[in-house]
Amino acid sequence: MAHPPLAPGWIDAPHHVASLGRLPLESGDAIDDLRISYVVHGSLNDRAKPVIVGLCAIGSTHHRLGFLIGPGRALDPSRHTIVVIDALGNGLSSSPSNSPTQPGERFPRFTIRDMVTSQRMLASYLRIDAAYAIVGASMGGMQALQWGVSHPDFATRLVALVPMAKTTPWSQAINHAGRLALANARDLPTPEARREAWVTVMNVFVARSPSRLAVDVIGAASDGATSDTLAWLAERTRVMAAQPYDPLDWIYQSYAYDAHDVGTSPGFGGDTQRALASIRARTLVAVPSLDLYNPVEAGIWAAQQIAHAELLRLPFDSGHLAASEAEPQAAAQLNEAIGRFLRDDELGG
Repeated sequence: MAHPPLAPGWIDAPHHVASLGRLPLESGDAIDDLRISYVVHGSLNDRAKPVIVGLCAIGSTHHRLGFLIGPGRALDPSRHTIVVIDALGNGLSSSPSNSPTQPGERFPRFTIRDMVTSQRMLASYLRIDAAYAIVGASMGGMQALQWGVSHPDFATRLVALVPMAKTTPWSQAINHAGRLALANARDLPTPEARREAWVTVMNVFVARSPSRLAVDVIGAASDGATSDTLAWLAERTRVMAAQPYDPLDWIYQSYAYDAHDVGTSPGFGGDTQRALASIRARTLVAVPSLDLYNPVEAGIWAAQQIAHAELLRLPFDSGHLAASEAEPQAAAQLNEAIGRFLRDDELGG
């Protein structure tokens, strides 16, 4: 996939792709010609600044964490070098849609731990031996916790926004609904209708709460007009159409999402609690008051199992998108809390 056109609020940072050779996967299969896409905010030549690694959510790119990056924000390039890595299957790093040797359904399925392994390979390639912090939202937060289990000495801080340590049956059912929407959409008459089936699942049931959807639909209506949910969905579909994606890429990422459990990491025998207890990094976990994709209870439970964890409960019921630029008040609170959390580390707190 080509880099999507810049949307409002996105940061145009230097973009790179590293060719890293063969990646053996947990399944016993392998990605033959691993390519990992990443952006750098700052300069890796400035080794005096600590490195922060940013990780992507499902179906997103390195722009997902842009609301936290910039002067005066939590991830400030004047204080840190920020490397944001595109996850396997997002259409920029190695994916079913862009593999020259294993295209489409010939691409092997991967796990979230395979994503972390590919990121560790990139870190070695970039001569990053340790990170100051690893930061991610949603699937990025799940990867951050996996980093803490798989590589406990790599980072001193983890920031996991709206995460799970083990994917819940609810989240698996939501992903399955998304896959069914994509499969059944093949019978719909137009490309717009086919895309709208998936957008309805992912932009409504995944991202929002009932109250947030009402705010968005009513706010989009013209003065004096009756709010129209279907018109709002059609507009969201048009916006999504401007961001190219391949449905199979999302499907592959959703399978990795569904299968995730830090407890199945080598050495833990399926014990999720023990795996989380092994995390040595100080950890910040943030959840909203309501999340219809990654249940709030899953994030709270994960934080309770980590020895040095701080739980931030955002007082917003807008759903999963509370950990994004779409909720300005939550974004401001997250920037303040994450910035303080990272500064405490610099001061030895």
